[in-house]
Order: sequence, then C-alpha cells, then structure tokens
Amino acid sequence: MNVRRHHISGMALAAVTALGLGTLSACSTDSAAAGGTGKFDVVASFYPMAFLAERIGGDHVNVTSLTEPGQEPHDLEISARQRTQLEKSDAALFLKGLQPSVDEAVTQSGIRTKIDATTLTTLEEHGSEVGGHAAEHEDEHAAEDEHEHEETGGKDPHIWLDPVKYAEVAEGVGKAFEKADPDHAADYRKNTADLVTELGALDTEFKNGLAATKTKVFITTHAAFGYLAERYGLTEEAISGLDPESEPSAARVKELEKMAKADGVTTVFYETLVSDKTARTVARDANLETDVLDPVEGITDKSRGTDYFAVQRANLKALQTALGTA
Repeated sequence: MNVRRHHISGMALAAVTALGLGTLSACSTDSAAAGGTGKFDVVASFYPMAFLAERIGGDHVNVTSLTEPGQEPHDLEISARQRTQLEKSDAALFLKGLQPSVDEAVTQSGIRTKIDATTLTTLEEHGSEVGGHAAEHEDEHAAEDEHEHEETGGKDPHIWLDPVKYAEVAEGVGKAFEKADPDHAADYRKNTADLVTELGALDTEFKNGLAATKTKVFITTHAAFGYLAERYGLTEEAISGLDPESEPSAARVKELEKMAKADGVTTVFYETLVSDKTARTVARDANLETDVLDPVEGITDKSRGTDYFAVQRANLKALQTALGTA
C-alpha cells in the first residue's frame, strides 16, 4: 500500500483564511446551554470537534456538543432547542458529511463563524473495499458499495482517527481562533502548538508500534479506520461500509471468512456505540476472536480511556494484539 505522509503545513492556514472567520464558541460538553457565557461560545458537532475546541481554546472558550455522550453521531437529528443554541453561539465547529442534520442546521443558521473541519485537510475515498480486496467482492456487495458511494460522495469523514490529519485540522482551528479572538491569539497559538506536538508523538507511537506485525489486515464493523490503516500500512476490511448501521450481504460475510484464513486475521473488531451483533456473528462463523476498536466518536463509561489520546493508545494496543507484533 502506498502510505502517503502529509506535512502538518500551511494547508490549514490557507483553508482558514479562505473561510473569512469571525468569532467562535465554548468549552463544556453539556449540550443544554450555550451563549451568554462571557466567553467565545463554540458549538461542536460531536466529540472529536469538541475536544479540539477545548484543547485549543482553553479558558477563553466555552464548548458545547450537539451530540450527547453515548449517542451515535451518525444518528443525530437536530432539535429545535439545538437550533436555538446554534443561533445564540459565536461559532460552529463541525465535520461536513458525517452528520447531515448538523450540516443543514449550520447552513441555515445565522451564526457568524462556521468552521468545517473537512476544509482543513484532504478527504479521501474509503469504504468496505479499503485495502485492495475490492476486486474479489461479489456482485451483490459491489452494488451495495456503489449505492453507498452515491449517498456519501465516496469521501470518508473519519479524519480524526489519523493523528496527522487530525493535527492538520487542529492547526486550522487554531488559526480560526486567533482570527476570531485576537486578544487571546498568543494562547491559542501556544495551545495549538502543544496539541500538534502531542499528536505528532501519538503518530510516532502508532508508526513504531505497527511497523512489524505478523499480519497487516484487520476486520471492523464499519469502515471508520481507512485513514489510520493507510497511514500505517495496514488493510482495513469492513463488514459494512461507511455507514455503521448498514447490513452486510451474505456474499460479503463469506468473503471475509475466506480472507481471514488467507491473511492470518485473528480478530473482528466492534465499536462501543454500535451493536456488536454482526461482528460476533462473523467472528463465530469464522472462528475468530472479538475486541473493541473505538472510532472515538464519543467518550462513555465503556470507552477504554477518558479522552482522545487514551482511547487511541488503547486502540494501538488492541491492534498490536490482533495483528501480532513480530
């Protein structure tokens, strides 16, 4: 696989400059209230966006999340109360394409600053065909993929699972904060630099930790880990596509069973916010183990860690165990 390395560069700055940014919003995960806090009030669409806003904004912002802890982000439907919340806030930080109801609400809102994380890095096409096994798929599954890509545009929104791309987004958000609130620009700049450094260290941990494994193939419930797989030379095979709720075809399940035997796959990964029924069925039929690989879409009591970095390090350990370190 051709693993491309992205420099954490001026791409983010250029993208933010093009946005024409104004003011931004806030720092708590309580989605019940926003606006009127005496700080910059930021409404974030879901956990990875809220985490960036909190780490970069520090004491100067108040962050609220539209997605409650434990709620599957893809399922979110914006309420009238949340629309009012958007209007009262200074900025919205969201990831276009992941939550259509958020995209629509932000577009229709009069909020002054709208920061779309997808403009701060480069999106790629991923799906259940990630890793080069697409040619082996049955016709039925190929038809499902085609339909799925018509709906999603083929662009994978799960950029936060790649520490390098997430750092690019962080740099863009930091520039946005500086532009919106110049009085605190120095703090935003420092906080962003610290976060980018920490993400760089995480990238090194993944790179070193997955450099020599017995197999490079892993199976997940849905195709959330395409960027991570590409970054570290792995192959993700998803039971379903980019939609975690979609049901796989019988042909796809049989294909995965054959592939698991051929590539030495030991584990089927499931997620904390989505039912593990399909993963366990595939694992049982193929005589494989199951484990959690968390897409870090929200932190709950079931999460293996209390923040993005802790969960990602837990993911690294799970991958090392499943792939077998040489």
